[in-house]
Amino acid sequence: MQRALKLLNFAPPFMTLIKSISGIRGTIGGIPEQNLTPIDVVKFAAAYGSWILSKGEGKLVVLGRDARLSGPMVHALISSTLSGLGIDVVDLGLATTPTVEVAVTALQASGGIIITASHNPKQWNALKLLNAKGEFISDDDGKEILGLAEASDFAFAPVDELGKVSSMDFLDSHIEMILALPLVDAEAIKAKKFKIAVDAINSVGGIAVPRLLKAFGVEEIFELNCEPTGRFAHNPEPLPEHLGEISSLVKSKKCQLGIVVDPDVDRLALVCEDGEMFGEEYTLVAVADYILKNTPGNTVSNLSSTRALREITEKAGQAYHASAVGEVNVVQKMKECGAVIGGEGNGGIIYPELHYGRDALVGIALFLTHLSKSGLKTAALRASYPSYVISKNKAELQPGMDIDAVLEALKQKYKKHPINTIDGVKIEFDGDWVHLRKSNTEPIIRIYAESNTQNTADALARKVIQDIGDLI
Repeated sequence: MQRALKLLNFAPPFMTLIKSISGIRGTIGGIPEQNLTPIDVVKFAAAYGSWILSKGEGKLVVLGRDARLSGPMVHALISSTLSGLGIDVVDLGLATTPTVEVAVTALQASGGIIITASHNPKQWNALKLLNAKGEFISDDDGKEILGLAEASDFAFAPVDELGKVSSMDFLDSHIEMILALPLVDAEAIKAKKFKIAVDAINSVGGIAVPRLLKAFGVEEIFELNCEPTGRFAHNPEPLPEHLGEISSLVKSKKCQLGIVVDPDVDRLALVCEDGEMFGEEYTLVAVADYILKNTPGNTVSNLSSTRALREITEKAGQAYHASAVGEVNVVQKMKECGAVIGGEGNGGIIYPELHYGRDALVGIALFLTHLSKSGLKTAALRASYPSYVISKNKAELQPGMDIDAVLEALKQKYKKHPINTIDGVKIEFDGDWVHLRKSNTEPIIRIYAESNTQNTADALARKVIQDIGDLI
């Protein structure tokens, strides 16, 4: 379970162009270098393309986008810029983030760009940058690309060497890869004759999720916000307070499950048959439980994810490992420890048997197989796992605020408690914990706290937020 509380507001955001391991992200319009303007899009696309060419490992890039309103404009700028550098582009059009990722390796491309701001509201967009493995670029590669952008160190191609642009729909190939996975049982899913509701926030999930479910033989699909118009029907972050409509739909249509994805389909939230939230933290827990029952091995999640994953992993006799927040960091830790499943508590499933990327589609396939074979209703399956509550809070950054100094002061205040500093500060309190860190995707500080009840988790978060207030 989880809850997002905005308990503290320092000031309005002062910066809306963010460069991080999660890509180049900003609000559309405004002033270059402060927002994501056409000039910034071209500059960063040119820097990425120049980096691709500098590696001397080919000149083919896969491009895809979610359905947000600025997508066609940003897409045209990137495609033209890459072509202008002499790079060939395979354009997947409206495509999920994981579909672009698997297409990169399948097509033996040199890299890929996904145009999506994921869970951010409609005014945001971003360039998510992939390497030749279809994985997000490393921190070192990102720094190199940012250096090229800063120096405007680009050399465009002469007219006879412009890159070619071709179009392709790769979704069916992605679905076929999922169906071919040994732990995905399409026949078991079909036999259950599920009735499933889908909320796709008017983006690419409205195309991808129903097509996946139909491939499993699901005949009764109730679509909500599945027109890929980019006009988000509610806040696109799949949190309980935004999902009242699908909760009502699940109950009124007597569905066994509700499925919710974010605009680029790398996060998966589930709704039980009684309209209650399964909890996006528990998407990974449930899928990991199924994987561990069939493939013993290590698991990984980030520091802000529920400790329930550690408990089910250790119950299965395996080892759990924690990483810094961010898909790149989770993937790195998964590779280091040979994890069989991993991800993030925001509903991100990373199943290396298919690829090293958060993938809501493979998450749906594995969860439905697990649900089918368990013989349980969705709510009963959720009740079978350790029950914790995370209070998810955020505070907007104030100009001139030295958050590193604040975190250091908190470390000193709570130095008698176990503290993890690989990503911000995580403090343990007799089984409970609080994690504070700067966001990779928004100009905010995230303050997450976990306990056995909502009240205690909220109280812990409030206590640490008050500490911050005393320090600034």
